[in-house]
Amino acid sequence: MLEGIRVIEMATYIAAPSAGGMLADWGADVIKIEAREGDPIRHFFSTIGTDLEGNPVFDLDNRGKRSVALDFSTKEGADAVHRLLEGADVFLTNLRPGSLKRAGLDWETLHKQNEKLIYATVTGYGIEGPEADRPGFDMAAFWSRAGVGRLFAPKGEDPVPLRTAFGDHVTGQATAAGICAALVERARTNKGRLVETSLLRTGIYSLGSDMAIQLKFGRVASTKPREEAINPVNNFFKSKDGFWICLMPRQGSKDWANVLRAIDREDLAGDPKFDSSKSRRKNGPELVRLIDEAFSKRDLEEWHARLDAEHLVWAPVQTPAQVAEDPQAEAAGAFVQTPDHSGGMFRAPATPVRFHGADDGPKGPSPHVGQHTDEVLKGAGYSDDEITELKSKSVVGPKDA
Repeated sequence: MLEGIRVIEMATYIAAPSAGGMLADWGADVIKIEAREGDPIRHFFSTIGTDLEGNPVFDLDNRGKRSVALDFSTKEGADAVHRLLEGADVFLTNLRPGSLKRAGLDWETLHKQNEKLIYATVTGYGIEGPEADRPGFDMAAFWSRAGVGRLFAPKGEDPVPLRTAFGDHVTGQATAAGICAALVERARTNKGRLVETSLLRTGIYSLGSDMAIQLKFGRVASTKPREEAINPVNNFFKSKDGFWICLMPRQGSKDWANVLRAIDREDLAGDPKFDSSKSRRKNGPELVRLIDEAFSKRDLEEWHARLDAEHLVWAPVQTPAQVAEDPQAEAAGAFVQTPDHSGGMFRAPATPVRFHGADDGPKGPSPHVGQHTDEVLKGAGYSDDEITELKSKSVVGPKDA
């Protein structure tokens, strides 16, 4: 879908590169400009002290891109970035505004040079306000500062950490959507736009329903332990063979009778302790105990049949290993075969959107540091002699080359 769109990505870690990775899957030519030592996320596994070979974390968000290694803090390096931007449609970055301005790569400067350029910036806390320059990873800005982590932990319990790059990928999706919207607008106006996302803002939006309640009424309910759930039936229950099951009855009392039939407790229908949403909440711990007893009598396979027979909304609580073998996840297109550098393929997550009838999967492996430096610079008009001179000055090329 994005064939012919060129993206210059000058970004590190995950939030912004994941947006570039989605655009690359969807057909854009994404040129990843890296420091000569490479994007720090390339060292993810060595940083945490493992000896695993390969880096699926880096591969996921950088497959199909071309890598140019250069030192943009030098005049020659900054000039090279400017030359690459001359033929670009999108500039995607998460670098600090100060360093970008010093290199003449801020929005105001680039917009004057090329009104058609779409400038996408990803930050921790936004580009305005007293903390605009504060660095922010997703556990800090998205999870903690935005209030998400506080609501996920049950009331009175210690905060729990965010899983790897969860907030980054939510922000990456938002960034890719914003870039695509700006491309649609440019098709009408022939002018680019500044597109801004931040981990803080996407965290607040991801908490949107609770935040809307907070903003409207000045308070929001905390997360309760399962025995104290606001709706005791909207909960998690464990089967006889040890699988947790998420049960989600629809709003009101519509599914109450269906639940009772499924668990063979229709005798509770006339019990005044459970005959309304209010009474079920008041007597929640007792009701949870009774439903726990019912679920403990049958295996997951039996619950699968019984819950489906009553047209209830439910799901098994799966581990990532179980998700990887889930035939419905496969049918939904959640996994793709990704090329590696040896010419083989490996399985990886797909982007969150499927475009039926289109080539919307990986276009190649993730690049080595600076793998495409020469070809990209030649495409921007550099001669072989000029490239050799830049290498001799340590302006371009991998640091260990």
